[in-house]
Amino acid sequence: MASGYKGGVKDLPEKRVRVLVANGPRLMREVVLAVLADQSDIEVIGEIQNEGELAVAIEEARPDVLIVALDDSDRRATQCGFLVGRYPQMKILALAPEENRGVFYWAVVDVRTKSLESSEAGILSALREPPSLMSTLHH
Repeated sequence: MASGYKGGVKDLPEKRVRVLVANGPRLMREVVLAVLADQSDIEVIGEIQNEGELAVAIEEARPDVLIVALDDSDRRATQCGFLVGRYPQMKILALAPEENRGVFYWAVVDVRTKSLESSEAGILSALREPPSLMSTLHH
C-alpha cells in the first residue's frame, strides 16, 4: 500500500482555519493575535491596520474568518452583512474593544424545492418564474 494511507484512508493534513485580523484598536488586535498564535489549527494570514485596505485584503487572501472591531453604529453590521453576502464562505467575528461582547456573522445556504409537472408547460414555467423565497418543500 502506498505511503500516506492507513487502512485505506489517506492521511490528510489537518485543515487550518485561515484568519485575517482587521481589528482596529492596536491593543485589541495584539490580544487577538496573541490568543491565535499558539493554536495549531489556526493560521493568521494577515493583519490590517488601515480599514481602507480591508476590501483588497479580503479579495486577495480569501480568509475563512475575518476578525474586526465591533462599534456601536449600524455601519459595522451593514458592512459585515455586505461582506458575508459577497464572500458567503467567510465568517466574520466582530469584537467590541471596550466590552466583553462580540457578534459572529456567517451565511447559510438554504435550498428550496418546488414540485412541477414534467411537461412542456411545467418546464417552461420553471424556467420563467423567478425563484420564490417562500417556496415550500413538497414530498
